[in-house]
Amino acid sequence: MRQSYVPAYRKHVHINHLLALHREVVLTSVEIVSRVSGDDLGRRTPCAEWTLAGLLAHMTAQHHGFAAAARGRGGELAAWEVRPAGPVEYAEAAEDVLAAFAEPEVSQREFELPEFRASFPAVQAVGFHLIDYVVHGWDVARSLGLGYHLAAEVAGPALRIALAVPDGDGRLQPGAPFKPALEEHDSDPLRRILATLGRSPDWS
Repeated sequence: MRQSYVPAYRKHVHINHLLALHREVVLTSVEIVSRVSGDDLGRRTPCAEWTLAGLLAHMTAQHHGFAAAARGRGGELAAWEVRPAGPVEYAEAAEDVLAAFAEPEVSQREFELPEFRASFPAVQAVGFHLIDYVVHGWDVARSLGLGYHLAAEVAGPALRIALAVPDGDGRLQPGAPFKPALEEHDSDPLRRILATLGRSPDWS
């Protein structure tokens, strides 16, 4: 990710509400990943550069990295190291980030995020992580040929975060987290989120 991708996210969103939504999104991803078997790891994913094994390794590393950032140690690059991971490692990493985000003073902390080369208030950092795991939860579900349900209470805030992510030529750069936005005329929030972030809602 690059700093040009920082969403102009609304800072007036209450952090406690956002954390509750974030927890629901992460737990949904854990349930989906729990269905992955060893035979599935070579599957294609909507992230063209990754098989399912690569995607799980990335998702697990990001959980650990954001957990470190929430504890004031985001600048420790070892926390972001990508290693092979399966459902057990993923669930442990998800537990780590949820525990870190639940610490009493987390809302007052600045999150140092090396991929952005900057630090951010908690409400923005939680928003980044939330929208990543809406999309990556869907990625894993689609790789497995499963449906993905976005809870009604999550849909509106997640769509607002997605719409705040800048579009443009920056999304064509190597390593960009999202591809250029696609047209989507359906009113379904999940389809709009995916298209806004460059995913085809009909990928299979």
